[in-house]
Amino acid sequence: QVQLVESGGGLVQPGGSLRLSCAASGTGIIFSMYYMGWYRQAPGKQREFVAHIGSGGSAVYADSVLGRFTISRDNAKNTVYLEMISLQPEDTAAYYCSLQHARSIRPDYWGQGTQVTVSS
Repeated sequence: QVQLVESGGGLVQPGGSLRLSCAASGTGIIFSMYYMGWYRQAPGKQREFVAHIGSGGSAVYADSVLGRFTISRDNAKNTVYLEMISLQPEDTAAYYCSLQHARSIRPDYWGQGTQVTVSS
C-alpha cells in the first residue's frame, strides 16, 4: 500500500509564496521508477496538471506556472516539494500530490490534497 502525505498549504496574499511537501511511503514499490508530481483542482473545475519530476531530476511544468513554481525531489526521503512564488488568486485550489509510474499515462496514486488559498 502506498501513502502520499501532503503538507504546507494555507492562506497567502497575492504576490506571496508557499512551499508544499509530499512524503511517499509504501512497500513493494520502487520509487525511482515513478514520477512524483502535483495537480490542482479549483472549485467547479477539473483537476489539472501542475508539474512532475523524475528521479533523475527532469521536470515538466504546466505553462500557467512556468517561471513561478519550482518542483524538486529528495530521493532519499521519497519526498517531493513545490516551491510557489508570485502566487495569484487564480492559483487558489486544492493541490494533490501524485505518483505515476514511468509507463503509466496517468497517476497511479494520489495524496489527500492540501488547500492553497490566495486572497487579500
